[in-house]
Amino acid sequence: MTAADGFYIGVMSGTSLDAIDVVLLECGNTVVVHATHNHELPEYLRQDILALCEPGINEIDRAGYLHRALGELFAEAVLTLLANSDIAAEDIQAIGLHGQTIRHRPGLKGFSLQLGCADVVVERTGIAVVTDFRNRDMVLGGQGAPLVPAFHRALWGSRTRCAVVNIGGMANITLISEGDIETGFDTGPGNVLLDAWIQQHQKKACDLDGRWAQSGNVQHDLLSKMLDEPYFRQPAPKSTGRELFNLSWLQAHVGEESSADVQATLLELTATTIASSLNALAPTEVLICGGGARNTALMQRLTQLMEPVPVNPTDSAGLAAEWVEGAAFAWLAWARLAGIPGNAIRVTGAHREAVLGALYLP
Repeated sequence: MTAADGFYIGVMSGTSLDAIDVVLLECGNTVVVHATHNHELPEYLRQDILALCEPGINEIDRAGYLHRALGELFAEAVLTLLANSDIAAEDIQAIGLHGQTIRHRPGLKGFSLQLGCADVVVERTGIAVVTDFRNRDMVLGGQGAPLVPAFHRALWGSRTRCAVVNIGGMANITLISEGDIETGFDTGPGNVLLDAWIQQHQKKACDLDGRWAQSGNVQHDLLSKMLDEPYFRQPAPKSTGRELFNLSWLQAHVGEESSADVQATLLELTATTIASSLNALAPTEVLICGGGARNTALMQRLTQLMEPVPVNPTDSAGLAAEWVEGAAFAWLAWARLAGIPGNAIRVTGAHREAVLGALYLP
């Protein structure tokens, strides 16, 4: 047991902008989830975040306001989780605060910017906060993403040639085998285009179970045009975000197709790009986490494309799919306090391993 072992809280607000996931984790020789909480993201804040994800005017003032506002909301989410559990704030070692990404620019002089003021969270909760996980890896020449592979290894490293796929707004893969991370990268869009299209055409937050997509027909000409995107042919290490895959990108490809057919084609795009990346890695099993694991139509299509390799939600491996990423940032906070590197250099391409995250004390 190390001095860093104990209880940690992970706070994750992902690219999908559907809600804030909060996970109470016990870290040490084992990793145990003790409590979870899904905190609503108010629609006015969601719209403000979306507006900042694309370049506009007066961005600095808008970002400054959102930084404070999200800090208050993240603190509220943590306090709600604690109120619903039997663990007090003073028993928590630290909060791993990912923050809300508004820019992710990998490259030679790349950076990644997340909003959510750690000072606010520290003051409102009285708990230490670890945040800004991505930029140290980027300074070392890495992509700063994905950062979940080290946590995937901690949970499922004993499995043989297991691919863990997180399908959030974007989708990413970790390939692990008997304690080793072989590779990992963002495959491209997960839910982001599916959500954007149904929000525009039906004013719904998401396509529940992929039902609308199933009502349409895949348009193969449209699919081929979208698959021509150079990102899909780019070798790993690679990462992406809303800077590339957004409604403007989609509208540049869409022609006279019906809206339902576009949705069907977008589901096929997500499934195809994930499956083609997986098939090149030849896993013996696939575990799916993130919101995409609850999209019945998407899971069915991935299962078809991957046969005979089994495809299952991470629930089957001990952790519910919707809580994996939040738990990962609780674990990364533990790794920061324990002095354990949080990046996987075969995934990000950084020059060396590094302890990730800036620590804010009460």
